[in-house]
Amino acid sequence: MKQINAEVACEKNTPLPDSSGLINQFRKMDIGAVPVALFITICAIVSLSAYANFLPKNMIGGLAVIMTLGFALAHLGKSIPVLRDIGGPAILCLMVPSVLVYFNVFQPNVMGTVHLLMKEANLLYFVIASLVVGSILGMNRVILIQGMIRMFVPLVVGTVTAVVTGLLVGKLFGFTFYHTFFFIIVPIIGGGIGEGILPLSLAYSAILGSTPDVYVAQLAPAAVLGNIFAIVAAGVLARIGLQRKALSGEGMLIRSAQENAVFAIKETNGNVDFQLMGGGLLVICAFFIVGGLFEHIVHIPGPVLMILFAVLCKYCRVIPVSMETGAHSFYKFVSTALVWPLMIGLGMLYVPLESVVAVFSVGYVVVCGSVVLSMGVVSFLIAPYLKMYPIEAAIVTCCHSGLGGTGDVAILSASNRMGLMPFAQIATRIGGASTVIGATLLLGWLI
Repeated sequence: MKQINAEVACEKNTPLPDSSGLINQFRKMDIGAVPVALFITICAIVSLSAYANFLPKNMIGGLAVIMTLGFALAHLGKSIPVLRDIGGPAILCLMVPSVLVYFNVFQPNVMGTVHLLMKEANLLYFVIASLVVGSILGMNRVILIQGMIRMFVPLVVGTVTAVVTGLLVGKLFGFTFYHTFFFIIVPIIGGGIGEGILPLSLAYSAILGSTPDVYVAQLAPAAVLGNIFAIVAAGVLARIGLQRKALSGEGMLIRSAQENAVFAIKETNGNVDFQLMGGGLLVICAFFIVGGLFEHIVHIPGPVLMILFAVLCKYCRVIPVSMETGAHSFYKFVSTALVWPLMIGLGMLYVPLESVVAVFSVGYVVVCGSVVLSMGVVSFLIAPYLKMYPIEAAIVTCCHSGLGGTGDVAILSASNRMGLMPFAQIATRIGGASTVIGATLLLGWLI
């Protein structure tokens, strides 16, 4: 009886879920680094202004629209369990605005303001230049050189195999070699949205003559599907590594521990020097302008030349280290704060829902899967001859088909191998830049 009374007393003393605790937890939540209460207030202000037709038709109004939507949808994409593991923020930020535009949810003044920001003020070009130049100049030079040497064979062999496999599978499903290569394979291995799809859309526009939004709508679905296949493949490879220990380096790519130590350089997180960041921004603008100047001389699209010049300058140590640091700091700001809002603008103006739906078919999905899987399989098979672990080699090569830095994180997280990030950066950035340059030159030659 005493025991029963003790249990009853214990139950009485057990605290029930407190609604005030949930409210406090809600108050502490941030949406894109903005406290949730403040974020809701800002959303209400922007929505009321848009509804009353008082939204400023300038960069401020456009940024307010795409940043509120971008922060909200990116947060949602990171919160949904399955979606967050397959590039949820990118999928939602691209597709939800496209759906809303299709059903005429946005007021005409909202569309006009975003059009001014994205197309007239050309925020798209600004973000592309910041992402591409800043990411390349910010890479560790030792990792850049040694990683390119180590990853050259797996990347080249894997890419060639993926291209051949994709072309053959595409032909089986009735796609032309031209369409399969330039509109399915290249966007998958182009380095993601910011560093791949966007420069490609500009290059295709310069060569083929249509506006970039036409090509973004055709290229983006392949990149997203490729990223999903790469994440799934990485998870499967990790499970194989648990069963077959001899095939896995448990996070080490190269069989020599001494050589692996070269790539263990950690990025230092010092205080941000805003003056250097300003200088880095000027350097980024200069690279974009130089690309445009040489475009008229060699007749290669400026964004592609910008990538090439950035790699050459990094390799030859042309840019002072301080300016490289400044450019990389600005890259971090843009990649953290502006990528998701930019995708909102792309979804509203560059990704018509009917165009995206039109490209999907069973054959399309199979081609995307064959590109990613063939790349991983061939790297798995040749790794022992290169003194690499097959599991890690296949995972790193799969990063070549991810959605840029976000895709690298998702792929390596799915396989629990974040230590492979330096090699993944080589596969994504250098492999992606090489793909963009090569595809653009080939398209220009064919046309």
